[in-house]
Amino acid sequence: MKNVAVILAAGQGKRMNSATKKQFLLINEKTVLSYSVNEFSRSDLITELIIVTSVDEIEGLKKEYCDSDSVLKPCRVIEGGKERYHSVYNALKSIDDCDYVFIHDAARPFLTQEILQHSFQEVLKYQACVTGVLSKDTVKIASADGFVEKTPDRSKVWIIQTPQVFSYKLIKRAYDSLISQEMDLINRGIAITDDAMVAETFTDVRVKLIEGDYHNIKITTPEDIKIAEVFSSRVI
Repeated sequence: MKNVAVILAAGQGKRMNSATKKQFLLINEKTVLSYSVNEFSRSDLITELIIVTSVDEIEGLKKEYCDSDSVLKPCRVIEGGKERYHSVYNALKSIDDCDYVFIHDAARPFLTQEILQHSFQEVLKYQACVTGVLSKDTVKIASADGFVEKTPDRSKVWIIQTPQVFSYKLIKRAYDSLISQEMDLINRGIAITDDAMVAETFTDVRVKLIEGDYHNIKITTPEDIKIAEVFSSRVI
């Protein structure tokens, strides 16, 4: 069985207010990206890694990961796209064939083997699954003018994370449909924010929610680095 990990590392990280892109910031002397690469590399489930990045970072990441002994699996570095979904599509197009694909944001450094195992068990049954955690906070849905419109039941509100794992044929077909209808979606003001949304919109397969980890945070703003430095002490 061939399972490919796609690690998205092409983002600009504008909210970090740093000259260094967030995936290359250091958490206790290791880059944010290296945490995810190392975790996928040591998983028995993964047969190949694809790192998606900006064109000016490709050669450096090839040397750091693909041409070194630090990654234990076949590894490729490819160019990303304008939007996140373009980067995912570039990766999907570059795969000749595989069984399942794990799509992960490099900005989430605290991936675990438990998350990978659980995701794989569920995708075998459901074809599409996403990692997430139940919201600890009450969530309000706002009206266009900034008033509370409704308060959803917190027990049904999930904060979605990555990896998001799919049958390759399913998600490739869904992304083909997305790209072919991209301008129509843009004209209708529909923003594609994650891979699950692509599967939800362009297939009839229901996406299974599976429990992730509250430590699996996304590095987005400067304070997240401080939190990550504390969390990194639990990473082997």
